[in-house]
Amino acid sequence: MHRRLVFEEPVSRAAIWSRRLAWFSLAVLLLSLLLVRLGEPSIEGLAPIAAAYIFVLAALGLAILSFIRIWQQGHRGVGIASAALLLLLIPLVPAGYVGLKLLTRPALADVSTDIDDPPAFSRSQAALTARSGRVPPDVPAEHRRLQRRAYPKAVPILLELPAEAAFDLARRAATTLGWQVLESTRPGGRSGAGRIEAVVRGRILRFPEDITIRIRPRVDGSRIDVRSASRLGSHDLGVNAERIAAFADEIELLMESR
Repeated sequence: MHRRLVFEEPVSRAAIWSRRLAWFSLAVLLLSLLLVRLGEPSIEGLAPIAAAYIFVLAALGLAILSFIRIWQQGHRGVGIASAALLLLLIPLVPAGYVGLKLLTRPALADVSTDIDDPPAFSRSQAALTARSGRVPPDVPAEHRRLQRRAYPKAVPILLELPAEAAFDLARRAATTLGWQVLESTRPGGRSGAGRIEAVVRGRILRFPEDITIRIRPRVDGSRIDVRSASRLGSHDLGVNAERIAAFADEIELLMESR
């Protein structure tokens, strides 16, 4: 009786390590995100996330190498390498989204519906305390013109309502959107304008962004201008324009429900 020997091709070590490194990179990335959310917001605080992506790229390189080895040498491990690639899609998809925004959106961090006379941020003690003493700086005129070309829908909101009613509507919209209202001043006084100061934090990294809303009376109603500015970095990835658009949509919904 003869014993039949069966020889199997070895499993690609690159595939095995790509899956291990993929899991490790995900753990490091999640921990880094948690540290950023719990820490004091800063650009420097993003360093752990950047470090996590080094492991992501290393795992991706190993997965690609394993496919090459499997093709050339007939090693096993296609399933393992494929699993690694699927895991790596979790961090790579958002990174690709950010990269696309960086390429397709202008380097702006302050967007206003009024590019000629942007609403000024409050310098009251309450507002300065909430903003850690920071007042968003003025934006050069050329940047405002760039904003108009990039975000043509970021325009003033014109309502056929008295300024008092528009103020109540704006405050309600800000609250509905989850913005933290710091202070508000009803229309009237010397300028006749009302103002709402608010702060909102990003969903993932919790970076704070400052918002000021100005309500002015008009002969046939009122005008609402919104300015949204990021505290960190010089590129908002289009977030401020999207926030202003969401506010305008909320105002429209509230008007329809009146």
